Amino acid sequence: MEEGSHKIYTLQFGLVCLSSFLFSASFNMLIPELPAYLTKMGGAEYKGLIIALFTVTAGISRPFSGKLTDTIGRVPVMAVGSMVCFFCGFLYPVLTTVTGFLLLRLIHGFSTGFKPTATSAYVADLVPADRWGEAMGVHGVCFSAGMAIGPAIGSAITSHFSINMLFYCSSLFALLSIVILANMKETLGNKQRFKASHLKISKGDIIEGQVIPAALIVLFSYISYGAILTVIADWSRHLGTGNKGLFFMVFTLASLLIRFVAGKVSDRYGRTLIIKISLVILFFSLLGIALANSSWILMCASVLYGFASGMLSPSVSAWTIDLSKPGFRGKAVATMYIFMEIGIGLGALLAGSIYITDISTIPTIFYCCAGITVVALVYLQFVYRRSGAREAQGA
Repeated sequence: MEEGSHKIYTLQFGLVCLSSFLFSASFNMLIPELPAYLTKMGGAEYKGLIIALFTVTAGISRPFSGKLTDTIGRVPVMAVGSMVCFFCGFLYPVLTTVTGFLLLRLIHGFSTGFKPTATSAYVADLVPADRWGEAMGVHGVCFSAGMAIGPAIGSAITSHFSINMLFYCSSLFALLSIVILANMKETLGNKQRFKASHLKISKGDIIEGQVIPAALIVLFSYISYGAILTVIADWSRHLGTGNKGLFFMVFTLASLLIRFVAGKVSDRYGRTLIIKISLVILFFSLLGIALANSSWILMCASVLYGFASGMLSPSVSAWTIDLSKPGFRGKAVATMYIFMEIGIGLGALLAGSIYITDISTIPTIFYCCAGITVVALVYLQFVYRRSGAREAQGA
């Protein structure tokens, strides 16, 4: 199939990208402000749970969202994820105790358990296999733009208005995402009406064994992201950065720059080559974060982290689709995200257990994360064997 034989940049593709941007901004705008918010409630020792609890329900919901994506359709499952964000934004100002806040973080996690799973399957349905990397890269640009803009907007809203106004704005972004989804066409053929039996999960519905190699790379590489979500706001402030969301904006903008080409390059030269390069860059970025003694050095490390994530994300997402069976794309993507949530959760718990209020412990966290990244590289270079795994366009 020639590259130009199918269009990628259709109206439907544009709509799903715009919806993902708004969804991403909706929950990411909260992240820099939640540690301080929880501390004011008297829950400083629970900072690690802000992300960990979120990832628990995200991970638990993946088998359900994967099965529903392959049965009732992609669009309804995406809508569920956005609706969770919409309602949670209104509940944060109501549940103002530490227990209530942590309970709400559990509920909020269902949003990322549903929306990204169905979205990845939807994108794969829209484009030909030889351009999956490119499509995942472009879609990732939009999702990452939400990650970049969200935290910066969140910090600005909190500074000029209030934390409650931030929560309401989060709901507004989620609502706009839902409105867009209402105008999107379903891509799943032979979709079924929802039945209670669809929520019955068997052992075979949880993990797609074919995609374990890609899922393991995701697990190892996203431990560092869980640590960043937990402590980078405090580390940024310690090093003199005024806006706690600036680190996220810088690394995401760097990610945007490289995503335009990373997915397409992985289509041509193979997924694992690009993933190996990204892991090497990720290693050095984490060392940079650990060694930073000024805001400027931290932002340089943030750029490197952005390059690494911008190369890794579309390549590993496309690799997951490559390895999956055609009728089980939802389950395959869900498996990848389950391992991602485990990685993020482990990273958050690691960071939370080492750091509570002692800022001098933060470099140790990122030295540990750098070591775990080496484990991922060793696995891919020396342990992984293709043995029937399909490398798209570069095998």
